[in-house]
Amino acid sequence: MIRNTVATLVAIALTSVGSLAQTIAEDFKPSSLNQPGQEYPQVNSQGYARFRINAPKADSVRVSLGLGGRGGTILTKGADGFWTGTTAGPLDEGFHYYNVTVDGGKFNDPGAQNYYGSVRWESGIEIPAHDQDFYALKDVPHGMVQQILFPSKSTNTSRRAFVYTPPGYEKDKSKKYPVLYLQHGWGEDETAWSNQGHANLIMDNMIADGKIKPFIIVMTYGMTNEVKFGKIREFKIDPFQAVLTDELIPYVDANFRTLANRDNRAMAGLSMGGMETKMITLNKPETFGYYGLLSGGVYAPEDLNGKAKPKLVFISCGSKERPDGVKKSATDLKAAGYNAVSYVSENTAHEFQTWRRSLHELAPLLFKN
Repeated sequence: MIRNTVATLVAIALTSVGSLAQTIAEDFKPSSLNQPGQEYPQVNSQGYARFRINAPKADSVRVSLGLGGRGGTILTKGADGFWTGTTAGPLDEGFHYYNVTVDGGKFNDPGAQNYYGSVRWESGIEIPAHDQDFYALKDVPHGMVQQILFPSKSTNTSRRAFVYTPPGYEKDKSKKYPVLYLQHGWGEDETAWSNQGHANLIMDNMIADGKIKPFIIVMTYGMTNEVKFGKIREFKIDPFQAVLTDELIPYVDANFRTLANRDNRAMAGLSMGGMETKMITLNKPETFGYYGLLSGGVYAPEDLNGKAKPKLVFISCGSKERPDGVKKSATDLKAAGYNAVSYVSENTAHEFQTWRRSLHELAPLLFKN
């Protein structure tokens, strides 16, 4: 009886393993972020990713996903010299950085487009999201994202920023606009919010739907000194604060049609950019009227006590981060008399789908009379 029971359990286990292996849908398609004409990497309808790398003389190939290349998918070599492998499980919806390790050396996937993250250009893959319509490229009026180079005496160089101006900005020369200063995360740069975050498309679509008041977005590099991963506590805000408040803001106000006052100026940022936002808004409460921390910490009532009162405090994160802290912060701020809003992105972690959704929630709350 015991022998038969064991045999039955083994058979059930083997059947279950086989069933699990068969649950991966073989409807893989090239990622939307592939280089032109490249078939791999691919994603399927369940969110699995499949990679194929040509390395005929290699002894080992592994793909690492996420900011900093966490985890790994080991690829298997075929007779044709191509290494192929599929992730062990589905990935979160949205954008992911990744890199390829070949015999211990780190490389980018030649099949994928590259995006600046982890203080280097990384390969990118997009897992289609159920709510991707809000950042889709649509047949609507589009704003413009332009590069500017502004003088910075404090760093003795010219620095770069990207400026989003909404549809119609070029036509009506009399209209002035509020401004959101939007910061990237650690290891990224001023290209992140447009390239990975689709901030311009999010804005275009909401403006077309009449959901937001049009405003300008300014995105600049948030580092004035090199800080390595894990050493973020050593980051000093003063040099970047000088660049932003003493150099960039005056340049933008002088060269774009802005409503140059606190009530029409916001600052927000993701991750490290949220940390920068918190520090600068607390140091310069007379400069910004709206605050946004996207997976970038929280405010407590005592942080804001005695300072110029913000018109809005927006705090967000992914449900796989620390949502309880975000919700508690907003609750405490409301109880203290502040206009505070919390948002939690469902089923996402410290990643761009969280921040795309956060911008989509934040934008309609900005610059309300």
